[in-house]
Amino acid sequence: MAATADIVIENAIVVDGTGAPGVAGGVAVEGDRISAVGDVSGIEADHRIDAGGHVVAPGFIDCHTHDDRVLLDDPSMTCKVTQGVTTVVAGNCGVSLAPFLPSDDWDMPVPMALLGNKQQYRFPTLADYTKAFGQGPAAVNAAMLCGHNTLRAEAMQGDVKRPATDEEIARMRAKVRETMQAGAIGVSSGLMYPAGFDAPTSEVAALAEEAGQFGGLYATHLRDEAEKLVDSIEEAAEIGRAGGVAVVLSHHKVTGRDNWGGTKLSLKRIEQLAEGQTIHFDVYPYVASATALMVDRISVAEKVLIVASDKHPRTAGWYLHDIAEEWGMSEAEAAEELLPAQAIYFAMSEEDVRRVLTHPRAMVGSDGIPGTDAPHPRLWGTFPRVLGYYARQEKLFPLETAVHKMTGHTAGVFGFTDRGVLRKGAFADITVFDPARVLDRATFQQPTTPSDGIEHVIVGGEVVLEGGMQTPARPGRIVSRSAKK
Repeated sequence: MAATADIVIENAIVVDGTGAPGVAGGVAVEGDRISAVGDVSGIEADHRIDAGGHVVAPGFIDCHTHDDRVLLDDPSMTCKVTQGVTTVVAGNCGVSLAPFLPSDDWDMPVPMALLGNKQQYRFPTLADYTKAFGQGPAAVNAAMLCGHNTLRAEAMQGDVKRPATDEEIARMRAKVRETMQAGAIGVSSGLMYPAGFDAPTSEVAALAEEAGQFGGLYATHLRDEAEKLVDSIEEAAEIGRAGGVAVVLSHHKVTGRDNWGGTKLSLKRIEQLAEGQTIHFDVYPYVASATALMVDRISVAEKVLIVASDKHPRTAGWYLHDIAEEWGMSEAEAAEELLPAQAIYFAMSEEDVRRVLTHPRAMVGSDGIPGTDAPHPRLWGTFPRVLGYYARQEKLFPLETAVHKMTGHTAGVFGFTDRGVLRKGAFADITVFDPARVLDRATFQQPTTPSDGIEHVIVGGEVVLEGGMQTPARPGRIVSRSAKK
């Protein structure tokens, strides 16, 4: 009898996620797993996809997101599916939607509003969040980090402008333990932000150690990404060693014109540290960052674009200098008036971005922040931009290397078993794209424009994008980390 499968993708170039050269062939899917890779011409299937000579690759893993809330509020996840993304890692930069219940007695510290208002923080445990996810699954898989800022805000009742007491640290450790047992993959920190800035290294190390007891890792938005970048990397490495955990440096970069070129030193130091501990980093392919508007940070940027302002919503999409000119005040005064707000900071050099992207330890993560009308275009364009602009047009690295940075490498760093590769027995998370056409279309003027060239996306054996059109399938599940450090 002829072999059978649920789905066969044929007439493709197989780029398997390992970095190996692409080869002609196809992929067969049975249930939620890949049943064959290579010559699939003899396999019968009800659903056949002719790739037309285009690339079939593992589904992309967005290892740095703030998708905690949008996974529940907009489970279609169109901004990610149209990029070929099949798994997202949420809870980054020390901010996770769970475990946290706010109080009317104190305000949520910056940057917790990036994930929503007080009413949207409604999950006292990760198990509660996971239950809600299961009741209305998203189109993509999700892995969850436990945010240090989130833990601090609750344990310290909003009084975060100081180190935590031993009792508060014990409370946070208990929450980490509970969250890891519920399936979290580790702890994240955002030590640049007001919610985490006053935490000493030892406080964060205690939480990393707790996560490490369950095979978790430590992902960090460093305390300083400007003149003290290398010092901040040293702190992250110290936390990793103290906690006995792998370290992921979030959105590695250097900001401020006076510091441009600093990635030469930072990458060299990371390589030295990696000789004695596990340390990697993610990067997004843009010279602008985006986060909460903070008055003390506007001076580091060449220009600042407002994403959203609670008090002045009409300013979304305006540059801060134009707002200040219209209001007849300084940029600092205008920023103060806009708060609470989100902004895009143009503060990096293209040379630094390219240097980080090409490093073998680099993974690709969007760091996109959903929920506004004028988001950073990385939310919609990151992965096709790496494939189309940097790999094809700029020839920064081969296509297979680009795919590896989005798939197999990332799965290995995060401990996602049977993901990030095309091989028999792996989960059927797959994307098919046209290597000659794939390209980001989202811009700072039109940031929600879908990318070109992503043709088919399969998550857990179910087609979520076919012929560039999204389907109603919502097969996403919560992904955990394998028990290794």
